[in-house]
Amino acid sequence: MNATEILQELLSPAGRADPFPLYAAAHRLGPVLPVTEDVFLVAGYAAADEVLRSPGYEIPSEPSTRPALSMMQQSILRANPPDHGRMRSLIAQVFTPRRVAALRPAIEAAVDDLLDGLPAEVDFMDRFAFRLPVTVICELLGVPADDRHRFRPLASDLTAALELSDASDASADAAARELGEYFAGRIRDPCADGLVSALVAARDAGDGRLSDEELLANLILLLVAGFETTTDLLGNGLAILLREPDLTPDEAFVEEVLRYDSPVQVTTRTTRDDAEISGTSIPAGAGLVLLLGAANRDPRRFPEPDRFDPSRPGNKPLSFGAGAHICLGNSLARLEAAIAFSRLRERCAAITPAGEPARRDRLVLRGYQSLPIRLVRR
Repeated sequence: MNATEILQELLSPAGRADPFPLYAAAHRLGPVLPVTEDVFLVAGYAAADEVLRSPGYEIPSEPSTRPALSMMQQSILRANPPDHGRMRSLIAQVFTPRRVAALRPAIEAAVDDLLDGLPAEVDFMDRFAFRLPVTVICELLGVPADDRHRFRPLASDLTAALELSDASDASADAAARELGEYFAGRIRDPCADGLVSALVAARDAGDGRLSDEELLANLILLLVAGFETTTDLLGNGLAILLREPDLTPDEAFVEEVLRYDSPVQVTTRTTRDDAEISGTSIPAGAGLVLLLGAANRDPRRFPEPDRFDPSRPGNKPLSFGAGAHICLGNSLARLEAAIAFSRLRERCAAITPAGEPARRDRLVLRGYQSLPIRLVRR
């Protein structure tokens, strides 16, 4: 199997459902694999880490008339320097280590409220994995509780635009328009102490730090990114606990979930100039498909990569990226997951499957659509 065949299989339904054998095949070929003269797969941990951290590689960002792509390209998700740094500095103040740590009591209270309301048999994804992170990010954004139920399908449709195919253009664009209309209303009437009001003030300062379009795009991004990947982290982690109930769901467990079954499996970059990555020559303008899920299972970096082992020393997965574009909310996602799994273990004598789980048919963002479970309370 060559790199072209590996990429084709990854884009197939079977490859999306279980990409890990294909990652192993890529590792047998090398850390950087040419698909064409100007498209390369990056599967090795060291190679992917180098690309993510180096300023010589950029986010692909071509102007688009599609609402979903246009919105993303005006946010920190797809922006390049200097725009990326300008916008990110405004948002990063909300996600400092001190501010995230201060959220612990509120997250613990939210987890306990959700657990109190869970019936003995429940779809974990719908009643917990989505509701916890959406509650946290909406509190930060000042979004009313009555509006939150609408965001899961919209986020699912919007993030289809991140996939490496164009199968969901219409639904992604419709979601972008609906979310844009919603946040346009929030901008007109922001919560006095929410992040929305702080970003509105930055736009209104008139110093060029934030345009109208960038304000709207980043609010949508913060909402969607604030719960989408954390929802998948919670679901992927619980699925592992269902298979291995004797594991201790602590911070090391969360880190190994991120490595073993990352919510984000793929990202992309382009080269500004001719480059060399792990001994492979890359021409200027080439497209790089970074297989983060493969990098997290690189046997050169993680011995026995297909074994789930929370005791791994120096476990630093690339699930949230690295370098200038590392996910702003990565510490918040880790905290939410650690609290959630710990509270689940404390309050439940047993958690067992209550039906067949269903994966979402995605490659880039990997998670469950439904995960039915049965709870036995202590």
